[in-house]
Amino acid sequence: MLRERFGDARFRKAVRLKCKELASKATLARSVAAPAPPAVFLLAFWRLEVASGSEPRRWYFRKIKRIEAEKKLLLPENEHGAFLIRDSESRHNDFSLSVRDGDTVKHYRIRQLDEGGFFIARRTTFRTLQELVEHYSKDADGLCVSLNKPCVQHNDNKRCTCEDSFDILAHDTVSKYYEPNKNELRNIVSVEKPVTEGLSHRTRDQWEIDRSSLKFARKLGHGQFGEVWEGLWNNTTPVAIKTLKPGTMDPKDFLAEAQIMKKLRHNKLIQLYAVCTLEEPIYIITELMKNGSLLEYLQGKGRGLKLQQLIDMAAQIAAGMAYLESQNYIHRDLAARNVLVADANIVKIADFGLARLIKEDEYEARVGARFPIKWTAPEAANYSKFSIKSDVWSFGILLTELVTYGRIPYPGMTNAEVLHQVEHGYRMPCPQNCPAALYEIMLECWHKDPLKRPTFETLQWKLEDFFTMDNSEYKEASAY
Repeated sequence: MLRERFGDARFRKAVRLKCKELASKATLARSVAAPAPPAVFLLAFWRLEVASGSEPRRWYFRKIKRIEAEKKLLLPENEHGAFLIRDSESRHNDFSLSVRDGDTVKHYRIRQLDEGGFFIARRTTFRTLQELVEHYSKDADGLCVSLNKPCVQHNDNKRCTCEDSFDILAHDTVSKYYEPNKNELRNIVSVEKPVTEGLSHRTRDQWEIDRSSLKFARKLGHGQFGEVWEGLWNNTTPVAIKTLKPGTMDPKDFLAEAQIMKKLRHNKLIQLYAVCTLEEPIYIITELMKNGSLLEYLQGKGRGLKLQQLIDMAAQIAAGMAYLESQNYIHRDLAARNVLVADANIVKIADFGLARLIKEDEYEARVGARFPIKWTAPEAANYSKFSIKSDVWSFGILLTELVTYGRIPYPGMTNAEVLHQVEHGYRMPCPQNCPAALYEIMLECWHKDPLKRPTFETLQWKLEDFFTMDNSEYKEASAY
């Protein structure tokens, strides 16, 4: 029955592929036909490669970070040319190839074609990842070295089980593009759910919660408009509680904006859980990030971070902003203080959209005001012309915060001096120990013409591929 339904899809062995999560744009449907075993097929318009039942693909290491890949490949049991393929850390549907070259590791971006297939260098494309591996095993063809043996996998990185992201036990390629009909759509499996959807099923639609259900445990920080606390909801669920100073914003305006904010779901955005707006102070309840703000982290625990880790954080922030960009949403106050940090240097954007709600007498571009002049694009600071492009300007300032471990922008200059000098073409000089290629990205963000500033999607790619441009980490296949 399955053979008839899928035509040229060949089955040598029982196909079993269960996925808890796959990249966006991928849709899964479960087909069950006795006596044939269950099979899950990718129903997007790109090819699904499935691996061998007799010999699983030992080179696929799933979702490990670049740094972890390097540690594994540099273990003594791995030889020159050892390699692995891993999921892209911040670009859905793409992969990275990591190769041992002597005592160093080189990384190559594996991109997907819109019509299906993969490539490292555009001159050579492959239908499947297996074909790509076979090709570069026979001939380096621009890589630093031809692929030798897959990286040794230890027990701590055993292959996926059916409860992990992938469980691939068949050998072949489902080579037929397939779109489900309406009846089959009933069996579709959701593949990319938000990390958090609310405190409980009741708060998904009912935002307002009783403030007596909140318990304040530890103060995490404070800002111009309130404090942030670690706490518990109903004595069970760890949350972050942001308290806004009375008079900061109109509760009705905030509640209307919160309805929009809750619909914004991305793994690089802080998830809004619930609110308390019936009386002041307003409480905003969100997911908890125990390392606090990126600014405080950089000035404290994060002072030992290397450039590679800082660039990775920047790429994560760009990914979250690229999502807001795709939703036509403006942050208005993008800065290290409004980015939060979890374990393993995971960062998420917070307070998106709140700046718009702050009352004008509290938040206007004047000297001595609370307005963050040093982070704000000139057209926004001088003429209140906020856009996603003014967010791009702020992102460039945030990059300086990263590479200087939380130094205040425009050191030694007052807000008035910054407003005047920037309007007349002044730009911060390259920070100490900042690579020239990264400073070029900053300058692009600070272009006087907002329309000539890059998109966040472009910034995300540039930062993910930063070490290609900087001749350090990521390499182009034509570089050798």
